[in-house]
Amino acid sequence: MALRPFHLAFPVDDLDAARAFYAGVLGCSVGRTKTESCVFNFHGHQIVAHLVERMPEVATNPVDGKAIPAMHFGLVLAWTAWHAMRDRLEAEGHDFAVGPYLRYEGLPGAQATMFIRDPCGNHLEFKAFKDETMVFDPSWGPRPQDDEHAPEA
Repeated sequence: MALRPFHLAFPVDDLDAARAFYAGVLGCSVGRTKTESCVFNFHGHQIVAHLVERMPEVATNPVDGKAIPAMHFGLVLAWTAWHAMRDRLEAEGHDFAVGPYLRYEGLPGAQATMFIRDPCGNHLEFKAFKDETMVFDPSWGPRPQDDEHAPEA
C-alpha cells in the first residue's frame, strides 16, 4: 500500500511571510490561497497555513540537554537529503532553533536532526536515520528508566 499524504493545519500571524518561507526557503509549491489560508505541497503532504491574530505559546521539553519545542512538525528525509538541506540552510545563513546534531550515536536508531522556525514562530524538525528501517522500530531505543521524560518511580 502506498503511503498516503497527511494533512496538517497550523497557525501563522503573517500569511505573506509564511508563503515566502514555505515556497522560497523550503521549496513548497503553493496551492489554493485565500485571505485567511494558504495550502502548500510539503514534499507530497498537504499543509495549510491559517491566519490567526496571535500565535500560541510553545512549551519546550528537555531532550539531549536542548529545549525542544513540544509543538512542531517536519519530515524524515533520506540521509543524503538531510545533509544537503543542512548544508544549504547553513550556507544561506538561516538560524536554527536547535542546531544540527546526531542523536543516539552508536545505536541502530542513530538519527540526524535539526530544527528551524518559520517567520511566525512555528518549529519544523528535519531528521534522517542512518538505517531507515529503524524509523518505527521500538527495539533499539532507550529503556523507559533511561528516558529523561520518564516519570520518577
